[in-house]
Amino acid sequence: MRCVDPVRNPYAPGAGQRPPELAGRGRELDVFDVVLERIARSRPERSLMLTGLRGVGKTVLLNTLRSQAINHLWGTGKIEARPDQSLRRPIAAALHMAVRELAPRHRAPDRIDAFLGVLKAFAQRSAPTGRGGTAPKLRDRWQPGIDVPASSGRADSGDIEIDLVELLTDAAAVATDVGTGVAVFIDEMQDLGAEDVSALCAACHELSQLGAPLIVVGAGLPHLPAVLSAAKSYSERLFRYQRIDRLDRIAADRALCAPAEREEVEYEQKALDLLYEKSGGYPYFVQAYGKATWDHAPRSPITAADVRVAAPEAEAELAVGFFGSRFERATPAEREYMRAMATLALVDGEDDGGRDDMDAAVPTAEIARSLGRKPASLSPARDALIKKGLIYSGERGTVAFTVPHFGRYLRTQPA
Repeated sequence: MRCVDPVRNPYAPGAGQRPPELAGRGRELDVFDVVLERIARSRPERSLMLTGLRGVGKTVLLNTLRSQAINHLWGTGKIEARPDQSLRRPIAAALHMAVRELAPRHRAPDRIDAFLGVLKAFAQRSAPTGRGGTAPKLRDRWQPGIDVPASSGRADSGDIEIDLVELLTDAAAVATDVGTGVAVFIDEMQDLGAEDVSALCAACHELSQLGAPLIVVGAGLPHLPAVLSAAKSYSERLFRYQRIDRLDRIAADRALCAPAEREEVEYEQKALDLLYEKSGGYPYFVQAYGKATWDHAPRSPITAADVRVAAPEAEAELAVGFFGSRFERATPAEREYMRAMATLALVDGEDDGGRDDMDAAVPTAEIARSLGRKPASLSPARDALIKKGLIYSGERGTVAFTVPHFGRYLRTQPA
């Protein structure tokens, strides 16, 4: 028997932190390799959208895809969308980074300077007023560190749709000069404003018609396709959508066993059975339960008894850092709405053969009926929860939690 050393614990339950073994995502990585190779050969390809619940590893996968693009010598940049921030500043910073990666291989420095002039004009241009008629915020009037004068007459109209099409087209032209491409990665893409989403769709549409070597890779919650479709009806055909889900049993076991084997530690089969039952196969939970179990196991092989001892610690940590932090962001009215959702999700799950309550979408009319309220009176709470990223509407008239096992957590909390 080998002692299990907590110092050598390989598991990494962190926001966007890559696990020691990226299991179950081989298909997505292979698809993206094909996309990169096709674009390199001037074949038409669509931009890519990753969708899924919290905790399934979308950010990790997004970062891994970016690494793949870098390995193909592409210029890359990444941003995280925010509900209160215009797209103009962050995408300018991302493209600045991408073109800087390409610049050393470009034979005409004046072409790079010309693009940077357009980029500077785009970044500094803002409409006379911000959203809602207010003055633009200081952070939206970004002054990029570019040592060339801003150009005039290109990507500086103040109309984000016109400007973004022109800017991305020019960035793609720089990539064409060096025989490669540009990839812009956008996390939390559902948080973009409606105007910015429309502009991004229009730009991707223009680029696809031109066959330009620039793609957008977005990641967001399950309702991201609906957000894109509401902006431009053709977005359903514009992007390739990939649903990122929980790991199957084989992949979840690999995520646990492969890092352990590198430390010469093994699991009993019953321990793996229990860990999958506890985690539900969600990558973040796999790491959380794996880490707690490792810390409590005295020796190898790790047993089901070790898992049972460690589970309360993992659940307590999830209750504070994963569930509690989100619950605290909700107002009393929003919490009441979510509690009703949690109760109804459980009933739906039982009626459907024990389906995981996370997957049970709840009709908004049923929530209103359970609370003795009119549906219209609950719209502000529902809309605020969607904006906060706690629930989403996958189908008209229904809502579901964005966080796995959140309904289970809510049912353990006092009213």
